Formats: sequence, structure tokens, C-alpha cells
Amino acid sequence: MGINDLLKRFDISSEREEYTTIHDSVENGIEFKGTNLWILIFAIFIASVGLNVNSTAVIIGAMLVSPLMGPILGMGYSIATYDFSLFKKAFVNYLFAIIAGLLTSALYFFVTPIYQAHSELLARTQPSIYDVIIALVGGLAGIVAISSKHKGNVVPGVAIATALMPPLCTAGYGLSSGNWPFFFGALYLLTINTVFIGSATLITVRLLRYPIRNYADQNQKRMANRWVSFIVVITTIPSIYYGYLLVQKENFIQNANNFITNESYIEGDFLLKNELDPAKRQIKLIYGGKMIDNPDKQRLAKRKNIYGLHDAKLIIQQGFSINDVSKDLTQDERYQSEINRLKTTLSLAIQKQDSITKAKKMGSPLYQEMKPLFPEIRYCSADKQTFYTDANLVKHFNVVVLGTTNPKKTNRDLTRISKWLKVRLKSDSLKLYIEKSTF
Repeated sequence: MGINDLLKRFDISSEREEYTTIHDSVENGIEFKGTNLWILIFAIFIASVGLNVNSTAVIIGAMLVSPLMGPILGMGYSIATYDFSLFKKAFVNYLFAIIAGLLTSALYFFVTPIYQAHSELLARTQPSIYDVIIALVGGLAGIVAISSKHKGNVVPGVAIATALMPPLCTAGYGLSSGNWPFFFGALYLLTINTVFIGSATLITVRLLRYPIRNYADQNQKRMANRWVSFIVVITTIPSIYYGYLLVQKENFIQNANNFITNESYIEGDFLLKNELDPAKRQIKLIYGGKMIDNPDKQRLAKRKNIYGLHDAKLIIQQGFSINDVSKDLTQDERYQSEINRLKTTLSLAIQKQDSITKAKKMGSPLYQEMKPLFPEIRYCSADKQTFYTDANLVKHFNVVVLGTTNPKKTNRDLTRISKWLKVRLKSDSLKLYIEKSTF
């Protein structure tokens, strides 16, 4: 297949609808009156109920019903073709639809007895740069579908992906409950979707060289392009910041969970609960069992640094202490409490022994996984070892010994092997030794 054949696969000009048909389709989807208005109100009610009861399926149904995409595509199309009268019509109808949607959803949330904010509501209050990407690509898919003779079910799919209805209803919830962070956060997400679906439409119409519907002088064109660029930049800047916060949050949660999984064991205690607060970069561990000594707390505080949690605040709390509880118990209750403590200690010891046994056997799976990557490796030994020093410091390392038939090549790959092992073992505490294979 040549380059020309490959490029033809991306050519959509042969499938393009007549310009007059496209224009009529866009113009017909702009107005909100009669049937379109009632469908919008019904869709708002459906989406509000879905958000209220936290039903994803109901929310998707509302997005399929909603005609809200029409005026957004109309605004982008009209600016691209410099049809300012059509833009005014699209903008007025869109503004009317937004006000109608806000009032309808606010009315629903005002009278509903269920007022708790569920995850589907919360998801629409913290937009980020990823929402910008979704809206932009979704808008591109929408206008390309409208421009094609083979429209398929792309436009309903775009309505679901870009999620215009849920943020509008969430803003209505914020309005009815006086929760202004919800209100403005949801309106910002709606603004992102509106601006970038419209921008994608504008870009596509210009690239496909749609005919200019009305005469516009250079000053009018320049002014229109400047306003579009200004609105796009103003809308994008906050989303980049929120996207950065989202990445930081996800990294913190992942690192904190790895830390809790690998390092939270304290002999004689059982981890009852853990709480993460990404905004405050705080990890709270609540234990039950014997009183936790300061050395154990200090050990955990030092170990968190290995997981990229240098600036995280670690809070260790005693949920209950066996010593404190036993003071107010009868003799039989003390015996039962001691039995429970011994059961917990035995369970933890068994878990620890199981982990030690697994550690002893980890050399075999490591070797099987390394063999295709580094064929010169002939054997692998791996174990978790404890190192003691004169200063009574205790350090734990994963010790790995590799036997190779080509030490020079293996030493050249040492950095790659080391990084691979750290990722595979989920630990930066690694001591790696390379030796010439003896068998």
C-alpha cells in the first residue's frame, strides 16, 4: 500500500453531505421551542433523578434524549462561516436552554427528599484538562458525523462522552442547596464542553472549506477570531491547574496505598482502618492491640519517604489498647480479651510466615520473567534480608543474585535490570549482585 492509498483512507470529501443540507441540519437543531423544549425539560428531569439516586444508566439515557448539542454546534458552525445572525440565534437559544435547565433541575432538587451528594454529582464539580480533551475530540467527531452522509450513531455518542446534561443538573443542585462550589464547578465543566465542542466545530468547518454564508470584512473576521482565541485560552488555563491537582491526587493515593500495604505492620497490633486525605497530603492509620511505642511510629515515618511521601503527614492513632480495656473487665472478660489478642497475634504471625515463604520462592518467577528480556541470565536467587549496623539501625533489602554467561553485557544492562526489579518487586530497597554463571 502506497502513501497515496493510505491518505485516501483518511479522505472524507467523497462522503460529505451537500453544504445546503448540512446548513439546514445545523439550523434546525438550534431552536428550543415546542417539541425540542419539552424534550429538553424531560431530559433535565431524567438526568436530575439519575444524579439524585446515583444511577449511571439513567444519566446516560438523559444524555441520549437531550437536544443540547444543537445550539453548540450551531455557534461553532456560524462563527466558522461568519454567519453572525445565525450565531446570535444559536447563542440566544443556548442561553435560554441553560436557564430552563438550571431552573428545572433546581426545582427538582428543591422538592426531592434525597439531598445527599453522590459520586455522580461530585464527578461533575472538579473539571480538568482531560475534560477539555474529551470535549475537543467529541466535538470533532460530532461535526464530522453531521458533515457525512453516513451519520450513524456518532452524535448520541458524543452527547454521552462530553456529558452536557449532568453538569447542568449538578449546577441546578448547587443552586437549590446554596452549595456554590458545586454550582460554579459544574458550570465551569459545562463551559469547557460548550467552548471546545464549538471550537472543534469551527476548526473542522474551516478545514473542510465550507462556503461563507455571509459577507464579512477583514475587521469583523479578525475580531471574531480574536474573541474565539481569548475565550479558548481563558477556559483552558484553570483546567490545566485542576488537571495537575488531579495527577498529584492520583499519585498520592497510589503511593499511600503501596506504603500501607507494604509497611503498616506493627507486631502485636492490627490495622483497623486507614484514611487518606490527598488535599492535605495526610495518611491516618488506626490500630487496635498493644500500645504503640514511639520507635514503631518513627520507623513508619521514615519508611514513607521510600514511597515518595516525604511531605505527607502520617498520623498513627490507637483505636483501642488491650491494656486500657482490661482495667474495666471482669476476670472472664480479661481471659476472653487475652484469647482474642493471642488469636490476632497468631493470625499476624501466620501472615508474616506466609509472606516469608513467598519471599523465599520469588526467585523462580523473577527468573522466568527475566529470561526473555535478558537471555544471558542463567539463574536467579532472590530473598528479603535484614541488615544490622553498629548504630543499632535495621535496614531491609530485597537481595537479588543473578548468574550470567556474559558479565560485560549484563553490567551494561545493569541500570535497566535494576529499574525493572524495583518495579517488579514494588520496592526501591534493592541490592543487586551479578556473578559469572557457574552452572
